[in-house]
Amino acid sequence: PTAAPRWDPQPLAYQELQSERTEVPASRLLEETVLGRPGSEDSAGCGELVWVGEPVVFGRADSIAGKYGVWMKDPEPVAPFTRETTWRVDTVGTEVRQVFQYEAAEQLAQGYPAKVHILPRSLESTGAVVYRGGLFFQPRRSRAVARYDLRGEAVTAEREIPGAGYHGQYPYSWGGYTDIDLAVDETGLWVIYSTEKARGAIVLSKLDPETLEIQRTWETNIRKRGVANSFVICGTLYTVSSYSAPNATVNFAYDTATSTSRALSIPFENRFRYLSMVDYNPAERQLFAWDSFNMVTYPIRLSRA
Repeated sequence: PTAAPRWDPQPLAYQELQSERTEVPASRLLEETVLGRPGSEDSAGCGELVWVGEPVVFGRADSIAGKYGVWMKDPEPVAPFTRETTWRVDTVGTEVRQVFQYEAAEQLAQGYPAKVHILPRSLESTGAVVYRGGLFFQPRRSRAVARYDLRGEAVTAEREIPGAGYHGQYPYSWGGYTDIDLAVDETGLWVIYSTEKARGAIVLSKLDPETLEIQRTWETNIRKRGVANSFVICGTLYTVSSYSAPNATVNFAYDTATSTSRALSIPFENRFRYLSMVDYNPAERQLFAWDSFNMVTYPIRLSRA
């Protein structure tokens, strides 16, 4: 019999695919990859998350500074950057100011950045995202969100998130000062946090990416310390149950369109047992994650809405 086509050009991911292929019929695998391809991102294709595949490793940090961190691509890049330009921040340490820029994710594995940005202020934790040419991050020991322009290499906006806990008040279950987490989806830029008023439940706000003004806020009933991480797809917030259990789940969804939450049980694998960041990339229709020194992606499938 002819072998199933190798649809992934990265040799790095080959063993991952081997194990996946034994469990997933090839027809379904092919359908998944077509759905998860860049260019398939008409928001009409928005739906609910129904499946998360096995993690595919893109790179590995080689020093203790990279035990946890954040890596990302810009779903709506601004020239000279492209959808392939990849950024990474190793976030272990008190003075985290280096942002590594790579021409493409493949360079992560070789460890040679094309450029290193030095932020004017150090960044707190693993909540940063890149969107429309800006790196959005939480400056250390503040309840603010800042936008650093990657072209102009300067902070162009900064704004406090009213009442947001910071520096260990309302982190995710693993800690890591993950009080303020940024996210990007088909509809724009979000910030995930909690407040004293919300008593530690997740609060979700939509931000203007230019001014960082809060456009609208939702208060959920999902306890932030009780979940390992979260991300937003098509206006719905999803949470991951555990950062260390190998067989975790995506366990809650909060839909901003209806302001309601529901319990889920979608299998989610923490292969390396220390998930410190997970974000959705709407252009690639994949989850990007950092799992104990490893930069990984997860293929996903959305229901046809």
